[in-house]
Amino acid sequence: GVAAAGLAGAPDVVVTATLSKALGGAGGVVAGPAEFVRHLVETGRTFIFDTAPPPAVVAGVRAAVRLARDGDALRAELADRVATAVRRLGAAGLSVSAPDGAVISVTAPGPEAATAWAAACRERGVAVGCFRPPSTPDSRSRLRLTVSAGVDRAGFDRALDVIVECAP
Repeated sequence: GVAAAGLAGAPDVVVTATLSKALGGAGGVVAGPAEFVRHLVETGRTFIFDTAPPPAVVAGVRAAVRLARDGDALRAELADRVATAVRRLGAAGLSVSAPDGAVISVTAPGPEAATAWAAACRERGVAVGCFRPPSTPDSRSRLRLTVSAGVDRAGFDRALDVIVECAP
């Protein structure tokens, strides 16, 4: 992101961000120099004719931003969990992405196998996403795992065990 590139607080940087995934809200934000933001507000048709987010969503996002500002320990834990998941799933012989974020793709042999794998995980209490053609651009089926630091470590380790045990 912006901070990793050393651009946080730079005067002429414009940042667009979603409020959904990491912050648990809805919509998005454009942040930048005041003149630029004012220009967007005054001339951006999609902004002018859009509905403002509900106050509860804004309050939730503000609370999430406050938590994120002080979340270095959680970010370190999340990075460790992502690395652990990639390592353990790979060691089990699964084809795993090495993501920059917290979403990991695990390749399945085909659409039926992916669906059965996801269902078997769900039956054992582990929720995973299941993506297969036509929703995958490369026509490959996969499980989508979202790693979280909000689950205790024992639950996280158990989830990895279940994914490996249920693999086709």
